[in-house]
Amino acid sequence: MKLTDKKRKDILEAAIQEFREQGFPAARVNRIAELAEVSKRTLYKHFESKELLFQAITDILLEEIAAMPKLRYQPDVPLREQLIGAAQDYIGHLTGEQYMGLNRLVMSELLRDQDLAQAFFAKAAMQDGPISGLIGEAMRAGALREAEPGFAAGQLLSMVKHFLVWPQFLMGAKAEVDPDAVISDCVDMFLAHYGPES
Repeated sequence: MKLTDKKRKDILEAAIQEFREQGFPAARVNRIAELAEVSKRTLYKHFESKELLFQAITDILLEEIAAMPKLRYQPDVPLREQLIGAAQDYIGHLTGEQYMGLNRLVMSELLRDQDLAQAFFAKAAMQDGPISGLIGEAMRAGALREAEPGFAAGQLLSMVKHFLVWPQFLMGAKAEVDPDAVISDCVDMFLAHYGPES
């Protein structure tokens, strides 16, 4: 890794720590530079403002989502099994310690600043989710009835996240439910609605 890349990475990590501890409005650039062990001048060379530094952090969150492997529909494997596995992998990713902490940091600021929120969700909307491709291919193959794949994927994942992500995100504790049973039930409801019409 080049020295400039390492400094940029150190600055981002320091900013994440400072924003978590102080919140975005109270975070100090001096403290971020101190934590990153760089001068303020070096920090500003990489990021011209605290806002641009925060934007870079939101990009990291979006990159985390984009890095998830895109799933392909496999006609020789039961669709229910594929959807359950996909949902389990997705929820495992969302509830990982690194992602969860970053998500809390970003979302708390997006709630405060609607302009930032609109920019973030506009970028997020341009990404193809990891499950929507699988659902779209299953629809084209006739394994699911035709609909908008992104919307259908959103419905499935919203049900699952209600039980397995939001309690942990908001309260810091996993809900007292069997995650495999929740995912199976949600997939069954999804298939009951989107199953191919007879």
